[in-house]
Amino acid sequence: MAYMDGFVIPVPKGNKQAYIDIAAKMAPIFIEYGATRVVECWGDDIKPGKVNDFRTAVIAEEGEEVVFSWIEWPDKETRDAGSAKMMADDRMKPEEGQDMPFSGARLIYGGFAVLVEEKA
Repeated sequence: MAYMDGFVIPVPKGNKQAYIDIAAKMAPIFIEYGATRVVECWGDDIKPGKVNDFRTAVIAEEGEEVVFSWIEWPDKETRDAGSAKMMADDRMKPEEGQDMPFSGARLIYGGFAVLVEEKA
């Protein structure tokens, strides 16, 4: 069954295009190393929670939006091998003088085993 990497990332609204540019550059590399799908979503309808929500989870600040992303892999073994290759790939490093368009310290990331999957 498929394996998913999930991300929740606070991104300054003014950095939206810079984020899109980096995501568009990285997505084909994930696919090259075995991912079957890469999805990047910009927050559009995030309601405040009573205890917690997407914004508080990443400590989003005024002027930031939340990005919700996932990478689908055929299985965990492909993901682990692909991740190792990507970490050694110079294309994954920021270009000279390029800052990341988000706070990596507040990025939430994890790998997930799929429990239920149904498609139309």
